[in-house]
Amino acid sequence: MTLFRLLLISIVAIVGLYTVVVICEHGADFLTPFYADIAKMGWPGQFNMDFHAFLILGSVWLMWRHHFSPLGIFFGLVIFAGGAPFLCSYLLIVLLKDKADIAELLLGESRVTALKQG
Repeated sequence: MTLFRLLLISIVAIVGLYTVVVICEHGADFLTPFYADIAKMGWPGQFNMDFHAFLILGSVWLMWRHHFSPLGIFFGLVIFAGGAPFLCSYLLIVLLKDKADIAELLLGESRVTALKQG
């Protein structure tokens, strides 16, 4: 689990630093080039579409993990907008809280409790 935590921390640091550099060089408008590349139907657009799908999956998983509660929907929207650094930060916090229980990380506390009881 230590290596997984190090990976999450590395992703937050590397993507965060890269984002700061890009914002300094090109500004904060990422949506225009993101969707423009998709509209061009080339490889950069294919990568963006694939990434978009991962954002959707990560967001829906997080909402599901929180039983589509208002907090879960909020977390899902934050992950969708913030990408890997936010998802990795969320996972790190949950790993600290849940003491590295991978089942609880993936399913949430109530589902793991139900599985253990049933």
